Amino acid sequence: MLTRRQKEVYEWIGRYIRNQGYAPSYDEIKAGLGLRSLNTVFHHLRQLEAKGCLRSPWANKKRAIELIEQPSFLQLLGEVQAGVPVESYEVPEQADLPSGIFDPELHFALRVKGDSMVGEGMLEGDIIVIRKSDAARNGQVVVALVDGEATVKKFCRKNDKIELVPANPSYKPVAVKEGQLKILGLVVALFRNY
Repeated sequence: MLTRRQKEVYEWIGRYIRNQGYAPSYDEIKAGLGLRSLNTVFHHLRQLEAKGCLRSPWANKKRAIELIEQPSFLQLLGEVQAGVPVESYEVPEQADLPSGIFDPELHFALRVKGDSMVGEGMLEGDIIVIRKSDAARNGQVVVALVDGEATVKKFCRKNDKIELVPANPSYKPVAVKEGQLKILGLVVALFRNY
């Protein structure tokens, strides 16, 4: 996964190549990104190479950087409450989760806020990947809207009653009626930055 700064460097080089028709020099990268030293430029380029984003002969050849096309990334659509349901909001940004693993047409990502799902290993700040679905089976972890407010919980149907169950004993299940609930999708992956 690329850091925010590595993404900026990668994208800046890509724009430069598209606009100029050739790769930038280290000095142009330094000036274009407002970096302090050529050492910093070299460090970012080596990191991008290690992550499979570029190739370079690393000799004293000017403009020898070659970007490796990266897959599109999933959109990080905002935060979802792992606590009591709260109004969700979209803050689109790019998640460092390549679509080669997840199809952006079928998946989206949200950042976890709160601690009601710690028993499922979800900590505040984690990014969860959701496969779009409007239905769930008992025990599946879902992202759902309850009266327009988003939450992540375990889905549990008992006869004609539906509960969204937290994975933290400090929280109580949320009882909902069929018309109050809209399932957005099933949690299929979790990513955490250390």
